[in-house]
Amino acid sequence: MKRWSIVLFLIFAFGFSSLSYAADSGSELKDPQDTAKNDEKLADEPQEQKATGLFGSSALMNPNISLVLNVFGYASNLSKQELELSGIPGYTNIGLDYKKGFNLDSAELYLYAPVDPYFNLYTTIPVTESGAEVEEAYFVTTFLPYGLQIKGGKFKSSFGRINSQHSHVWDFADIPLVYEAFTGKEGIDEIGAQITYLPSLPFYLLLGAEVLQGENDVLFGANAKAGPHAYTFFAKVSLDLTDNSTVVFGPSAMTGNTDTTSIADNTEFRGTSTLGGFEFTYKWKPSRKKSLTVQSEYLIRGQSGQLENTDTLTSEPLKRIQDGLYIQSVYQMGRWRLGGRYDALELLKSDYILLGTNQNFGKKPWRASAMIDFSPTEFSRIRLQYNYGRSAPGGKTNQEFFLQVILGIGAHAAHPF
Repeated sequence: MKRWSIVLFLIFAFGFSSLSYAADSGSELKDPQDTAKNDEKLADEPQEQKATGLFGSSALMNPNISLVLNVFGYASNLSKQELELSGIPGYTNIGLDYKKGFNLDSAELYLYAPVDPYFNLYTTIPVTESGAEVEEAYFVTTFLPYGLQIKGGKFKSSFGRINSQHSHVWDFADIPLVYEAFTGKEGIDEIGAQITYLPSLPFYLLLGAEVLQGENDVLFGANAKAGPHAYTFFAKVSLDLTDNSTVVFGPSAMTGNTDTTSIADNTEFRGTSTLGGFEFTYKWKPSRKKSLTVQSEYLIRGQSGQLENTDTLTSEPLKRIQDGLYIQSVYQMGRWRLGGRYDALELLKSDYILLGTNQNFGKKPWRASAMIDFSPTEFSRIRLQYNYGRSAPGGKTNQEFFLQVILGIGAHAAHPF
């Protein structure tokens, strides 16, 4: 009841009556890539507004508020038990929590407003069947010189590309297989601080670093070490190839102490983890109603430490170096979009060395996906997706269907490119 009371208080305190649709003549759902780095350039643009107190100006009295509903129907040839136990052998023992039939991903409440000429405040509160939680709540500075910006609070790490996006922004209904294996299906969402630097150059370059609490259950773990114990570094480059085409690319790295039970049942791993990645996105958009996007990320994870059997209380040295990637393409034709995605693990490295012996977990995990979606307006999207892949225990094939509906109301701040 307390969680629901918080959500209801926020809704009524800020007033849904003040919500207004963004004026836009297009007919497609808001595409984060159309905003072309607007959020990331806030560091050089302090807010010019007159603030007279904590709630003393019109901008502060009326923050941007939006609600995004993400629901989907799900079907699979695997049984309920097989889905719950469908972790990826050698990678993670965390299965899928999808229910056959109807699923509520979330009803996501989003609030944003400038605090004063020096700070902006962002909050995201997804409401699920389990209740409400604070997914993101962070401030961003708007007054620092020389292209510097500081973010603090709880936020999605800027590691890679998919990780920093909310699920309703994804081009597919589910997260790529390589993220599911290395970070969990929620990605890296941490409490910490981030600093970025946007130098004045003839092309776009963003450099950043993060200090995070390190509570991700798959990659680090809250008990790995007292205090912050995860660190991220990233660089993002954007180049305009022509008037209609742009590329974004760059490396990311994350490292920290690890204490997790997600490797295998009845085990606990203690050691260190490092995750490296490289992202690449190409977008061609000759008009508002026509575009082509090609996106890919390669990730490689290294772990070293002790794997303890919690039943026998014996401990053995474990070293894992594993990699994977996804590549996807989405073509837009007016209100319709067609997309395909291929996920694969164990491309170049598949080391799982326990007691000096490399373990064999069968065939390499992979998955192929196809989707088609339709956007009646920029505030709604209906998507049909089919997955065919082999990543479940025993090498069993999983065929999945998603029928997803995404609806949004209110004024949502732009996502980065």
